Amino acid sequence: MATQKLYAGAKLREIRTRLGLTQKNFAAKLGVSLPYLNQMENNNRPVSTTVVLGLAQEFGLDVTELSTGDAERLVSDMREALADPVFADTTAPLADLRLTASNAPALARAFLELHRSYRQTHERLASLDEALGREDASRASRSNPWDEVRDFFHYCDNYIDAVDRAAELFAGNGPTDPAKAAVGWLENQGITVEHADLSQLRFYDADQKTLRLSTRAAPATQTFQLLLQVALLRQGQLLEATLDLARFHSDGARDIAKIGLANYFAGAALMPYTTFQQAAQDSRHDLERLANQFGASIEQVAHRLSTLQRKGAKGIPFFFVRVDQAGTITKRHSATRLQFARFGGACPLWNVHRAFETPGQFLRQLAETPDGVRYISLARDVTKTGGSFGAPVRRYAIALGCEVRHAGSLVYADNMDVNNANAFEPIGISCRICERKSCHQRSVPPLERRLNVNVNERGVLPYQVS
Repeated sequence: MATQKLYAGAKLREIRTRLGLTQKNFAAKLGVSLPYLNQMENNNRPVSTTVVLGLAQEFGLDVTELSTGDAERLVSDMREALADPVFADTTAPLADLRLTASNAPALARAFLELHRSYRQTHERLASLDEALGREDASRASRSNPWDEVRDFFHYCDNYIDAVDRAAELFAGNGPTDPAKAAVGWLENQGITVEHADLSQLRFYDADQKTLRLSTRAAPATQTFQLLLQVALLRQGQLLEATLDLARFHSDGARDIAKIGLANYFAGAALMPYTTFQQAAQDSRHDLERLANQFGASIEQVAHRLSTLQRKGAKGIPFFFVRVDQAGTITKRHSATRLQFARFGGACPLWNVHRAFETPGQFLRQLAETPDGVRYISLARDVTKTGGSFGAPVRRYAIALGCEVRHAGSLVYADNMDVNNANAFEPIGISCRICERKSCHQRSVPPLERRLNVNVNERGVLPYQVS
């Protein structure tokens, strides 16, 4: 498979500006000519090996900055937005999208924001008839803040440095009992921690200075909720400062993001970065061993692995996703080139959907996306009981994966034929933007392709994709 050339002009200009250098001085330090640097900064040429080495040797920079994945995510998001039927007569070449993502990322994000606003308006209009005459009709006109918060974490690579480091400082570098540390800190603040038979996972009474945790919840969940409360009380100023920088468009989005940041702190305190990363490497990313070592759930461990993106100490770039039984994505993050559909479900050929059929087991899959990138994907079902008879049970499936070039660092890749091209199953992102012509699980035609329909012939699909 051919090596993909790296076009990172916008990032190269950003680095030069940050260093306070002119193009002439920057070119001299990197050992290239001024015209050649100018061509690279304008994406007329790919970034050369000389420049990559120069950035590392002359400036000590983490060269992975050049390929943080922002451009790939923007391209994927723009392709999906352009697959909307409103753009049925518009076809943007992939090369144009890549140029926009690389050279004008702010314009690309503005386009995505405009499309998101259009979709929200369209959905509100579609539900107007049903909403009229109801007491909650006014709620139909309000925008949903969930997408805004998801995008915030998405474009931060799901890594919030200040919060992650604060959590690591709270947890300490050596082996600790995070639940004991959390209870100790709360008690020092005059807060009593009680365990009770509650339907809620956690209830904090600020007036009585009492924190109650549900005995129905699993031990890992109770510890997580303890640490979450510590985040809200101990790190309030840090969380608010982070929210100020994010500049959310609504109070609802800000409130949701605050809970998201508190959750982030809890996960990072339960599995502190440096200690957890070393344990992950030592166990070859064995989720069960890591869950036992850190007193966490399988889902918590998988999610944490996808956040190990600290500059200068990055872990394997993983994707992580959680889907419900209807195939709807309820959590998604990718530090890889694999991006998830923003609207609708994931590809039905992906092994995450089969996890519901084999409860309690890990499913492994070698998969290849239409762009030729190959991945190893791990899937497992997750069941969350209500803790009492008759209480609702929530069922999900999670998937964790990375590019196959990291297979040697994963225990789950053992005995898999990663060098056999025929062992990789073809998967996509969503049917509307998938370019595969002969997929037997296709639900709708690809919007960027013309269809041929022969009334005298019928294959797996009632049409052929040109």
